[in-house]
Amino acid sequence: MKPVQLTLICHGQTEAQRVGRFALDDDPLRELPAPMAGLSTGAHCLSAPELRALQTAQGLGLQATVDERLRDCDSGRWQGLALKQLQHDDLAGLQAWFADPQSAPHGGESVAALCSRVAHWLDSGLAAGEWLVITHPFVIRAAMLHALAAPLDAFQRIDVQPLAQVRLSHSTQWRLQLPS
Repeated sequence: MKPVQLTLICHGQTEAQRVGRFALDDDPLRELPAPMAGLSTGAHCLSAPELRALQTAQGLGLQATVDERLRDCDSGRWQGLALKQLQHDDLAGLQAWFADPQSAPHGGESVAALCSRVAHWLDSGLAAGEWLVITHPFVIRAAMLHALAAPLDAFQRIDVQPLAQVRLSHSTQWRLQLPS
């Protein structure tokens, strides 16, 4: 049986990432990325629906199909707010969100709900072959946790930089692939 080869690519940098605030759906990239060497031209390509993911696909020269299941975590009423502001205005909520994956003090999606959504997507049966997916740091973190069967509290211990690539493969189970 031919395996699934999945490369998750984080969208390019936004101003929200640079200044440490929760993103808005229509946050643009600071600049379009250049095409990356080594990306398979014959791969199936999917993108999260937000502008920053679509612009990344465009800059990389990829024709991506939007998959709503790859959308960023819903940060509810924290959308657009800086972490520094939340440390002042909602410190207890921010601390709860960092400490408890089930917590959603912002009224949006909890880390646990995001991880469940991403795990379901991964296990929904991507066709065998190569896949490129343009998505968000939180979605990539969730995919890594699922592939490694790691506990949810490990979510806050992973940093995913703009344009980072994470490779997963699946034949009988998900595996994280480190570059050689």
